[in-house]
Amino acid sequence: MIQSTDIEAFRAALSGIALIRGDGDYDQARSAWNGEIDRYPAVIARCSDANDVAVAIGFARRRDLEISVRGGFHNTAGTAICDGGVMIDLSPLRQVEVDSAARRVRVGGGATLGDLDIATQAHGLAVPAGIVSHTGVGGLALGGGMGWLTPLYGLTADNLVSAEVVTADGRRLRAAADENQDLFWALRGGGGNFGVVTEFEFRLHPVGPVVHLGLFFWSLDQGTEALKLGRQVFATLPQNANAMIIGVNAPPAPFVPEQHQGTPGYALAVVGFGSAEEHAGVLAPIRAALPPLFEFVTPMPYTQLQQMFDEGTSWGVNCYEKALYLDELSDDAIVVITKHQADKTSPLSLLELYRLDAAYAEVGEDETAFGGKRSNRIGVFIVALTGDSQLLAAERAWVRTFWEALRPHAEGAGSYINAMVEIDEDRVRASYGPAKYERLARIKAEYDPDNVFHLNANIKPALQPT
Repeated sequence: MIQSTDIEAFRAALSGIALIRGDGDYDQARSAWNGEIDRYPAVIARCSDANDVAVAIGFARRRDLEISVRGGFHNTAGTAICDGGVMIDLSPLRQVEVDSAARRVRVGGGATLGDLDIATQAHGLAVPAGIVSHTGVGGLALGGGMGWLTPLYGLTADNLVSAEVVTADGRRLRAAADENQDLFWALRGGGGNFGVVTEFEFRLHPVGPVVHLGLFFWSLDQGTEALKLGRQVFATLPQNANAMIIGVNAPPAPFVPEQHQGTPGYALAVVGFGSAEEHAGVLAPIRAALPPLFEFVTPMPYTQLQQMFDEGTSWGVNCYEKALYLDELSDDAIVVITKHQADKTSPLSLLELYRLDAAYAEVGEDETAFGGKRSNRIGVFIVALTGDSQLLAAERAWVRTFWEALRPHAEGAGSYINAMVEIDEDRVRASYGPAKYERLARIKAEYDPDNVFHLNANIKPALQPT
């Protein structure tokens, strides 16, 4: 038990706010994006700066309390929230400062992708990131970060220039190519194992502000043909375009004909970052090869593209997911996908196939700590989503069965650490591979020898010689 005098002393030491159960903002502050998560920290430290983070770490460690770190609260596993410990809440740190001339942006550890996109798009610039605007920048970047811009400019982690980090012993360090290089390497894919990042600096790229979307939709019985066509599109896209294959129910949106709203099937979303004419040239062969049930072709602001999945993944939805990598979308993998995609029951649940090639594959295998091979591949995300918690058990079973069926076609035993819900040490090791994991463990031993930051895809500190 934490004494009331301890809480008062802690509050006095913070520039920000400390919340305990019974405070008016406590329940809102502990609520996660994934509605299944229901945990009660002993104290929530809403930190206003790096010094507050150091104070919170010291407070927790002196009392032998668990520490969790909230960036955007979007992690499916809910690792941002601990039961009975100290939750370091970075949500006040949402500043985004753009240097358009240098093409750099500084981003607070509590900022969301929406915060980042709005600020950078004012200058026609962007950081490669995820596809849901209420995702936190911090957790995404530390684990990798993939989305529409990945084939053009790499992962979010690949574009990290520097980071301000508070370590387990309260030190405030800068990590970059010219300072604390080992820590900088580890932060680019090693997750939240090495400290609390209070500020990121990213490289910016010219994007938008208007992009071009082409969305084609086919029914489940056209799945084999649609997936083979998507495979062909993935392989032949020009450098200024990207595509995603999505197993999804057609939304109740104005662009969907009423008779097809709610229909389960497969969508191919093709985004062009060049001219409308170039985009039209990419879409014409798709339309001719397999006429869709419906299509939607339009220019849109890049910020709107980044919000396209927000409604289906709204705050409080119940979620469970698993991910893996395919070396290719083979005919055998397509058989598995078409068999299992038809078995989901929630209209919100979906399958996402990400194209990971071009700029993604141009980064050296050991240049960052990212736990995924840098050869051309496809990222597969099987995501259970439901607004009804009673339906989640069935959808969870669907995800697990689907994932197990795809594993024989997958690249190794690794997975994307940002999509790990059950944190299994063997799968974490497999995701990084022996050499990279051992290097990360040595760095962990230097910056967090007591494994204070372990509520994550945890890398255990290497044993020190006695």
